[in-house]
Amino acid sequence: MGVAVVKLSDTTLGRVMRRPKGVIAGTWLILVVFVAVFAPYLTPYEYDIQDLPNAFRAPDAAHWLGTDEFGRDMLTRIMYGARTSLSVSTIAIGISVFCGMCLGAASGYFGGRFDRAVTAVIDLTWSFPEILVALILVAIIGPGVTGAMVAIGVAYLALFTRLTRSQIMAIKSETFVEASLSLGASHGHILMRHLLPNALAPVIVAAMLATGDAIILEATLGFFGLGAQPPTPSWGGLMSSGTAHMFKAPWIIIIPGVAVAVTVFAINLFGDALIHALDVRARVRES
Repeated sequence: MGVAVVKLSDTTLGRVMRRPKGVIAGTWLILVVFVAVFAPYLTPYEYDIQDLPNAFRAPDAAHWLGTDEFGRDMLTRIMYGARTSLSVSTIAIGISVFCGMCLGAASGYFGGRFDRAVTAVIDLTWSFPEILVALILVAIIGPGVTGAMVAIGVAYLALFTRLTRSQIMAIKSETFVEASLSLGASHGHILMRHLLPNALAPVIVAAMLATGDAIILEATLGFFGLGAQPPTPSWGGLMSSGTAHMFKAPWIIIIPGVAVAVTVFAINLFGDALIHALDVRARVRES
C-alpha cells in the first residue's frame, strides 16, 4: 500500500483561507509583498535622496511616518526595506530548502558512509545557533545582501536536511518503493516520483515558519551593519540607524520594528493554518 502524497493545491490554499487566521495573515502578507514589488510606484519620494531641512520631521500629512535623520521619508524607506528583507529571506530559505532536500534525500535513501558523513556535519552545525553560524559566515564572506543571503541559507541548511532525511528514511521501506524497484525503476525515479513528493508537505510548512525566523535573522544582521549596506534600506538597518535618535525621533526605530514583528507574526499564523490544511487526519475529520 502506498503513502498518500500531500501536495499544495488550490484546495489546500482554500482550506487555509477559510480559517480566520489564514485570511488575516494572508491579507497582510499579500499587502507586504505588493508594497515591496510596487514601491517605486506607491510613493512620490526617493528612498536615498536626502532632504536635510526636513530631518527628524514627525509624522504628518506630507510624511505619514515621518522622516529620518537625513530627511528621507520613512514610509518610502519602509517600503523599500520590505523589498530587501523579504527578498533576502525568501531567496535564502529557498536555496536552503533545495540544497537541504537534495542532501537529505540522498543521505536518507542511500545510507552508508555518505549518510554518516552528512549526519556528522549536520549535527555539528545543528549544535550552534543560527545567528552564530550567520555571523561567522558574514565575517568570512563580507557584509552585504549577498553575504547575508548565503549566511542565512547555510544557517538553516541543517533543518531541512534533517527533516528531509527523516521523512525519506520513514517511507523508503514501504511496499510501493520495493514494488517500483522490482519493476526496474531507477533510484532517481523513485526519489523524484515517490519519496520526495511524500516528504514535501512537512518541508513546505517548515520553510514557511523558517521564513519568519529568517526575516528576524536578516534584521539582526542589518542591525549590526552586516546586511544590506547604506543607502539600500532594510528593516534591520533602519532600526540600527534609529537607536542613536531613540528619544529625539522614536518613530525611526519603532516603525520598522513593528513592521518586522507584524510580518513575522503573520507568517507564523499562516504557517499554523497551513499545518492544519495539510493534516490529512484533520481533513478526514472535517469531511
